[in-house]
Formats: sequence, structure tokens, C-alpha cells
Amino acid sequence: MRRYQQLLGVALFLGVLFAVFELSGLRDHFSLEFLRQRIIEHELSGLLIFVLLFCLGNLIQIPGWLFLAAAVLALGEWRGGLATYVAASISCVFTFLAIRAVGGDALRKLNNRIVTRLLGQLDARPVRSVVLLRVLFQTVPALNYSLAVSGVRFRDYLIGTLLGLPLPILLYCVFFDFLAGALGID
Repeated sequence: MRRYQQLLGVALFLGVLFAVFELSGLRDHFSLEFLRQRIIEHELSGLLIFVLLFCLGNLIQIPGWLFLAAAVLALGEWRGGLATYVAASISCVFTFLAIRAVGGDALRKLNNRIVTRLLGQLDARPVRSVVLLRVLFQTVPALNYSLAVSGVRFRDYLIGTLLGLPLPILLYCVFFDFLAGALGID
């Protein structure tokens, strides 16, 4: 049971955080229109709110594409993409540090062949692994949680995140800009 204490701590932390957001009504602010309006009305403070909500949203399972779409619709393809890249990077770091603080390197303590094999691959090429995972899964919260408790060094996590996020963000920017144009959304 001792091996699972940190993982249970992470689950409890995330459960309490999710309940607070649901019961307080804060989760209602995680909408495309709310985010878009904040950025349009007050670009600088709106972007700060955008980053803060991205950080919190990443912890409570709000998909990153929602933030990207809001930024592209409010700022355009390139500025929205850049704002999202910065916010996504900060969000991933915030999530990593928060979950690492609660869960430490909990996956390392599990006595499981599959986990051991996966961690061995992560240890062999940590930056490359994180880049590939970011390209495939972008800012998916479960990925952030897993990497945080994997014991991967923060430096490797950060470099892999910074290198892995641009391509998927660029592709989503082009898609959302095209979609907005096709639907006549300004």
C-alpha cells in the first residue's frame, strides 16, 4: 500500500480540485466564448487570464484545443498560435510542478513490468520521448500527470515540451483559422 500512497495523493488532489471547480461554478468560465471575449476586450489582461485558465484547465481535464481555438479566433492564426504556445508551455510546466510536488516519482516505486519497460525507454531518450509524446498528445493532462510522476528530469521535460508543441499547435492554428473562415466567424 505504501507504494501507492503518492499516486493516491495525486488522485485525491485532482479529485478535490475538480470538485472545487465544479461546485464553485468556475468550470463555466472554460468556454470558447468566455476565453475569446476576455482576450478581445482586454488584450494584455485577457492574455494573462488566458494563461491562468489554461494552467488551471490543464489540471482539471479541459482540452487544450479549446484555448487554441479561442486565441486564434481572438488574435488570428499567428498571434493566436504564439499566445497558445506560450500559454501551453507555461501550463505544462505548472501542471508538472504541481503534480510532481504531490506525487514525486510515484511510478518509479511501482513493481510492474510494463511500467518498468516504459520508464526504461523514457530514461534512455528522455527529451526525444517527451517531444514525440507532445507531438502526438499535445497538452493532454493525463500525459502531464504521467510524466510528472515518472521521475523524468524537469530539464528534459521542459526541453521536450518546448520542442514538441510547435508542430501540433501550428496544425491546429491552420485548421481553426480555416474553420473560422469557412463559417464566417470573425
